[in-house]
Amino acid sequence: MSIPNTPVHRRLVLAICCLSVGVTGINLTIVNVALPSIAADLHASVSSLQWTVDAYSLVMACLLVLSGSMADRFGRKRIFRLGLSLFALGSLLCGLAPGAGWLIAFCGLQGVGGSMLNPVAMSIIVSVFTDDRERARAIGVWGSVIGVTIAAGPVLGGVLVSGIGWRSVFWVNVPIGLAALLLTQRFVPESRAARARAFDPPGQALIVVLFASIIAATIEGPRLGWADPLIAGLVVLAVLALLGILTVERRRAEPLIDLRFFRSPPFSGANVISVMMSASLGGFLFLNTLYLQDVRHFGPLHAGLMIIPMAAGQAVAANLSGRLLAARGPRLPLTLGGALLAAGGFLLVPLTEHTESAYLLATYAVFGLGAGLVGPPVTNTAVSGLPRDQVGVAGALVACARQFGVAIGVAVTGSIVAGTGTAFVGASHAAWFVLGGCGLVALALGVLSTSTWAKTAATRNGRRLTPSPDPESAGVRR
Repeated sequence: MSIPNTPVHRRLVLAICCLSVGVTGINLTIVNVALPSIAADLHASVSSLQWTVDAYSLVMACLLVLSGSMADRFGRKRIFRLGLSLFALGSLLCGLAPGAGWLIAFCGLQGVGGSMLNPVAMSIIVSVFTDDRERARAIGVWGSVIGVTIAAGPVLGGVLVSGIGWRSVFWVNVPIGLAALLLTQRFVPESRAARARAFDPPGQALIVVLFASIIAATIEGPRLGWADPLIAGLVVLAVLALLGILTVERRRAEPLIDLRFFRSPPFSGANVISVMMSASLGGFLFLNTLYLQDVRHFGPLHAGLMIIPMAAGQAVAANLSGRLLAARGPRLPLTLGGALLAAGGFLLVPLTEHTESAYLLATYAVFGLGAGLVGPPVTNTAVSGLPRDQVGVAGALVACARQFGVAIGVAVTGSIVAGTGTAFVGASHAAWFVLGGCGLVALALGVLSTSTWAKTAATRNGRRLTPSPDPESAGVRR
């Protein structure tokens, strides 16, 4: 099938991409509302609940760049359809899981499919919308859909869990995934990169070991004890994997992670900001679900409705952030968003069993505004000064950082709550303080990564990344 050449066909392709990645966005947050019901039905511990959320985010973080590379080489439509199939199958199996271990494994299968949707959808949109202005608008719509669906997840989850049961939060993905699969087969054109990046098996393996070791040690540390040989071994394994990445990737002609990107302060800052923002959001949703349902004894629907101010704030702020980004650049939305994230986290530190609902709703709105403001300018900041042909890889790395942030946020906050041995509310004070600190880090890096010094360094680094016309100069990276 040839690339659509009419506005109607292009918009239809955009709608299919939005539908496909929207369901993965919902899945990031909808599961949180079901956690207390899952715990009661499957007799799951806090660490099992952490793994239920983190298996999806962790697998996506590990495979995002690889999936994008596979799509460029084997065909974007083909990989996109494979991702939809695996995601729908994983969702079906999650809803049938007989125990917590099976549920975690099937959530990982969902993550494999999800990793093939977000980066590939972006590549499809770029290949279909060839006009720069149309492409910018299409990417803006695509990004806003992801933000809205992530924010809507808790509300939809509350409705489903209250009306049908926790398994329905997974089953709802199946008909949507199948519909997107059929529409993709009919309307989405096939495309490939003119020159696909080479695979990097050592780099991919090291990324998996690094991310998995960090998350596993953080989740299991409170249960086994931080001095346990297994936890110590995981920490050592993570350090060795990091050293391996710094050594191996530097010597590869086409590495999975081009370490030269990190010489750009905006790119490095944006990746850390992405981790901080996503960690705050993941930890916020995890803690609030347990607080509202287990401590306040709200039903799933009531708990989902309580999150509406956060969802609305995120949606409104994301739109405002896009406008500020176009008019003023990334500094204002990044710094204002970081400040609001910090305020939202610190305002929840004194939480008690009887905190007024009005206080909670106002604080949730503040937190949502912060998350919405930070999201849009992160990728823009990351690619600042990079050559045009490197933008896709850089954007994929930021998306990888975002998924890892969700996983580490759930792991850290859950471990703080599980590891203190005290009541949930008292233990959560430290966790909220950590999330507030994440906001402060995002604020500081928002200032630093958008400074004149950072922009100058990024431009200088971009010139180094531009391929040399002299073929004899190509070879091992320095």
